[in-house]
Amino acid sequence: MEISPGQLCFPNSTLRLCASAVRKFFGFPVCFLLLCQVAQAAQPASPASDPTAAKPRTRAEVEALISKAGTTPPDWWASTPLNYPPTLDLTWQKPPPKTPWTPSKYLGQYIWGVINENPGKWKEGARLLHHTLEVNKNDRNKLIESMYSLGTVYRNLLQDYARAAFWWRKAGAADWDWSEPIGLADCYWKLGCKEMAQEALTKYGSDDTYYCRVVKLWADMGEVDTALKVAEEKAREDKDTAFMAWLMSGEACRMAGRYKEALAFYGKVAVLPGDKGGLKQCRERARASTEAIKVYDLLDLKRIPDGTYTSNSIGYAGQMFVAVTVKGGRIEAVKVTRHQEKQPYASLTETPRRIIEKQSVKGIDTFSSATVTSEAIINATAKALSSGMK
Repeated sequence: MEISPGQLCFPNSTLRLCASAVRKFFGFPVCFLLLCQVAQAAQPASPASDPTAAKPRTRAEVEALISKAGTTPPDWWASTPLNYPPTLDLTWQKPPPKTPWTPSKYLGQYIWGVINENPGKWKEGARLLHHTLEVNKNDRNKLIESMYSLGTVYRNLLQDYARAAFWWRKAGAADWDWSEPIGLADCYWKLGCKEMAQEALTKYGSDDTYYCRVVKLWADMGEVDTALKVAEEKAREDKDTAFMAWLMSGEACRMAGRYKEALAFYGKVAVLPGDKGGLKQCRERARASTEAIKVYDLLDLKRIPDGTYTSNSIGYAGQMFVAVTVKGGRIEAVKVTRHQEKQPYASLTETPRRIIEKQSVKGIDTFSSATVTSEAIINATAKALSSGMK
């Protein structure tokens, strides 16, 4: 498979002519870097990736956004260096069995353990993966792996849904094993086209994911009854993980304000015995969410004196601690002060932002790819606010 320069540079014909000349002397990667400064002045701003700012768009408008994003650089490109250890193998070599964890050598481990866990390196990670496209351009399988990973970084870390969709679609078009239909559906929804998202989810069919990603996305789009139907089918077909379907049904109902139903689903999980297959964690999550919901209707920001209030709730790897600042009857800040999460993605900043924007813990959707972390922040925030009520 070949990636044409136009897919990584810019659609403007003048810029393409310049790129051709520069590329003869410096090669494509240097050409791309040199043209970024020019492109930033010549091109309009990159597509908005803020999900709460996404306005409804037609299919054609979303397709145009995706096409443009895939052929223009992000606005941060020129200021982000290509930075990686000189010992790093960029060809996606897999470590032999029982090999010690060596992120300085293996690219997959470097992305997982160094890039994902350090927000300051997220853009560097995308920059590096763009570089691997060039490195692996003559190896079809490794090129596809680079595309897929690039889409994952753009969506999970940078929340750049247009670029994520562009690269996931290229990977999936080349090899079905690298398709990401649920992630693509989420991108379409975040970009403003519910029709495209629903079409992708309907085509995907039943939810075969452990964390009920299909259920969550139907709920995010406001299709709660569909989400519950999909969850019910999953619980019926996979009794060993039915507790996860019930837990996510509770989350779907909670986000929609259907608290009585949410409590009923959480209750089913909270009383299950045993620890098999993540049940213990789900049971703790169900109990924490039940505790949080019970204070929802009591919360009144006007009855909370100015100050900072703290609390905690169960996250993926342990307790999440938050500090919530209230001033003048408004939530001024929500900060995660301590946590043990290794892969929180953008949930540590995005979930607090959503709470502040909405001035409530009600109806806050959890952050995709870090659902447990987001859920813990919401629950801890509700408990913190409750502790300050007078």
